Amino acid sequence: MKTDLDRIMEEHDLDAILVTGAAQHNPAMVYFTGNGHLSQADLVKQRGNEPVLFSNSMEREEAARTGLATRNLSDYRFPDLLKQANGNFLKATIQRYQKMLADLGLNSGRMAVYGMTDAGAAYSIFTGLRGALPGLEIVAELDDSVLLLAMATKDEAEIERIRKMGRITTQVVGQVADFLTSQKVKDDTLVDHEGYPITIGDVKKQINIWLMELGAENPEGTIFSIGRDAGVPHSAGNPDDPMKLGQTIIFDIFPCEAGGGYYYDFTRTWCLGYAPDEVQSLYDDVYSVYQQIMSELKVNRPCPEYQRRTCQLFEERGHATIQTNPQTVEGYVHSLGHGVGLHVHERPWFRSNAVPADSLVPGSVVTIEPGLYYPERGMGVRLEDTVWARPDGKMEVLADYPLDLVLSIKG
Repeated sequence: MKTDLDRIMEEHDLDAILVTGAAQHNPAMVYFTGNGHLSQADLVKQRGNEPVLFSNSMEREEAARTGLATRNLSDYRFPDLLKQANGNFLKATIQRYQKMLADLGLNSGRMAVYGMTDAGAAYSIFTGLRGALPGLEIVAELDDSVLLLAMATKDEAEIERIRKMGRITTQVVGQVADFLTSQKVKDDTLVDHEGYPITIGDVKKQINIWLMELGAENPEGTIFSIGRDAGVPHSAGNPDDPMKLGQTIIFDIFPCEAGGGYYYDFTRTWCLGYAPDEVQSLYDDVYSVYQQIMSELKVNRPCPEYQRRTCQLFEERGHATIQTNPQTVEGYVHSLGHGVGLHVHERPWFRSNAVPADSLVPGSVVTIEPGLYYPERGMGVRLEDTVWARPDGKMEVLADYPLDLVLSIKG
């Protein structure tokens, strides 16, 4: 949580954090600003101090709405800096950063940099800034990011935003189910009122419309795959594929708040009309493991324990897993889950590179998504819900939805 950030910064010997870029579709900036409309800004959070937001004068009202302390970038007179730098834009930008940091008394120490901006520009600017301020060490972080560690647990306000996205997500999933089951059938294929096949592309268009109507966005796309593609975990699906009866459909939807805020992550597997015996058997195995893992979730347990347990349960049912064969492309081929928040994938991790901090502690929001995949047999099954580890130690699915495999056709 943000309330833990100073402690985590101290543990990682960080004196400051700098976040750059827009305040939309920029998780690090949204974390502090709450998703205001800022096209370009810089934010500096010093350990022990409240963040300071630097923005341009045209967006000063939007900056003020964040409730943060603000500074106006125009006060640094960039045209004058550019003139002093003989028109060298990079040099003038570095000088502006020097002045901004100096105003905060930040001329030395260790500072991590985050945000969404052009990689080449960021490299040039912060390499130059490091040369201009030799007492300031700009720290490179990857999987050990202090922001990801802070984001790994959520406060009540964050939970409510994720819960709301869960309600929107499951409402759209229900609309998709109604849309599919209300169509007519011709030659085991769903068809529209003119007799043309309903395709994956048709379904995805409706998903995007319904999400937009409910105030959500779909920046990462949707996995809606059928048949063999359902046997490849992250196959998005061929937009031209028709919706056929009796084939597995993996529907993995992970929208976020409009403007790039909090995500929700959810998967169901469906068969239209009926499920062949081998599909039902595969589904039963996944459903059984899903229910078993959900019943075993407890706070303060390392997430990788649940990954190992999932592998054990699937192997007992005769399926290959990445625990005994890391290269397998059939059976259980991915991790059990991941954290969800301002990124659709964030800490805590369940995978092999997890660290002790990747535990299911109060405040964690994670997906639980066991699955089995057999592309050469033309089928795959995955079930996924987003779960909150509550302060009282109980686990709560943030948006309930039926786990039915077969959708009966009503058209």
